[in-house]
Amino acid sequence: MSSSDQLQRFIFEHSDIRGEILTLEKSFQGVLKNSNYPQAIQQLLGQFLAAAGLLSATLKFDGVITLQAQGTGPLSLIMADCTRHHNLRAIAKYSTEQLGAEYSHYSKAPLTELIGKGTLTLTIDPSKGKRYQGIVPLESPSLEKCLEAYFTQSEQLPTRIWLSTNITGESPKAAGLLLQALPSQLKTTTEENQQLWEHATQLADTITADEQLSLGHEQQLYRLFHQDELRLFEPNPVQFFCSCSAGRFATALISMGHHELNDILEEQGLISINCEFCRQQYHFDGNDIEKLFGEIPPTLH
Repeated sequence: MSSSDQLQRFIFEHSDIRGEILTLEKSFQGVLKNSNYPQAIQQLLGQFLAAAGLLSATLKFDGVITLQAQGTGPLSLIMADCTRHHNLRAIAKYSTEQLGAEYSHYSKAPLTELIGKGTLTLTIDPSKGKRYQGIVPLESPSLEKCLEAYFTQSEQLPTRIWLSTNITGESPKAAGLLLQALPSQLKTTTEENQQLWEHATQLADTITADEQLSLGHEQQLYRLFHQDELRLFEPNPVQFFCSCSAGRFATALISMGHHELNDILEEQGLISINCEFCRQQYHFDGNDIEKLFGEIPPTLH
């Protein structure tokens, strides 16, 4: 049974450990088709999408979780976000001149090599309530290790992540696995909990990229944990979806000011905006701008 474009939760019945397992195919391809990214960046986009998808399972409310890295290197910014309903999207900004021709072909370049000196930011933005943001320096060549450093620094629950991407075939795919220690609920000692955690993570460390990308979720989990009793929950569908709209861009235009917008209209005749995520185009003419500011004069009688 195919597990493509699905996110599934699982728990260990006899230890305080939970997991998430995810495979992206059409959702990943939906991101790639909107831009002609060099292959080294496509590889990283798959990892960021998989990581954002895994972390979206921690959202207990309507909102968005965003994972973003930015720095001084040829890849100045890469980000992916995912809603509680598992709608994914991602973008990357890079300098073709700085990147070099070698990265146009398949390359597993380290994250720190592409980003340079920079930071990794995780933002949780609820539809209602206060935004939370955590930032860690990019000090590891892999996204997995950077995220694990974030969880360690933020004193949250011990967390391990495994990410894989394949962009060389006809059907690019990305996959991820997450294990997280839970607050103690079973009648086990701290030492026993640590042993159970080490046991689970050591088994998970044996997973290969080929297995993550080619096997279904049940097959992967059986391959890793067939000696442990797991409970696998029903899958949640994951899809590429962009939340852009004319209304959102209209709000952004208002912040630019009436005078500046009129100057653009006078010069260009039309204000055109392309969504960076999905390439949808939005156009605003003079009447549209006047309506935004409520300055279309009433009809005289």
